[in-house]
Amino acid sequence: MEFKTMLYEKEGNIGIMTLNRPKVMNALDIDVLIDLTSILDIIEADDEVKAVILTGSPKVFAAGGDIAYMLTVTATDVEKFIAKTHAIFNRIESFCKPIVAAIAGLAFGGGVEIALACDIRIAAEGSMLGVPESNLGLFPAAGGTQRLSKIVGLGWAKDMVLTGEPITVDTAHRIGLITRVVKPENLMAEAKKVATLLASKAPITANITKQSLNNSIHADLGSALLFDQKCFAYLFATEDHTEGLKAFIEKRKPEFKGK
Repeated sequence: MEFKTMLYEKEGNIGIMTLNRPKVMNALDIDVLIDLTSILDIIEADDEVKAVILTGSPKVFAAGGDIAYMLTVTATDVEKFIAKTHAIFNRIESFCKPIVAAIAGLAFGGGVEIALACDIRIAAEGSMLGVPESNLGLFPAAGGTQRLSKIVGLGWAKDMVLTGEPITVDTAHRIGLITRVVKPENLMAEAKKVATLLASKAPITANITKQSLNNSIHADLGSALLFDQKCFAYLFATEDHTEGLKAFIEKRKPEFKGK
């Protein structure tokens, strides 16, 4: 199946989504949101896919929102666009399968914001990340102020958002925005290595664990612990839980079935 702004391929049990708008540096617009929705629908319905990679080109992950588009719309139009962006980024964050962002080159504005919605962020050496909306009289409203502050802390979030200055991948790694830095030629190999590891886990457990981690930054401690209590008990009723314990005792690799 072909898409207007993205590419999608499947390698074994890994789905690979690639932003593909080279003429505008993979800028995000309504068509990207439509394609993302369609691809995520495909992945969600495909039981063979256990983990996902989101990437861009070797020089640009995504350069942010489409400025040309923004010059043509009204305040009402852009509010609707941001609402749709929130919906798809929220879906990425809570998606039933883990998503790895593989970042090379520039990741600005919406590029950083969509990466923030992913579960693990890997970047190539030499990459630059930033939220430069303040330079345009705007601010990163697609999750940049919210997810960024929760991941790197309020101090660094204010520094990045208020100054609009980009940071190097080394700084991004040091503050926790990026968890792994690799040579450019090794980026996809590392992303696939991580995705393969994620795909080896029990699917139900991976999904619930991801939701618990997301819940930890939104809910109060008591509510979050109660959620974990219920989820842990639920996992004990799954076949994969039994398989995991038996495999450990029998010193073999578990064969999880997502049941």
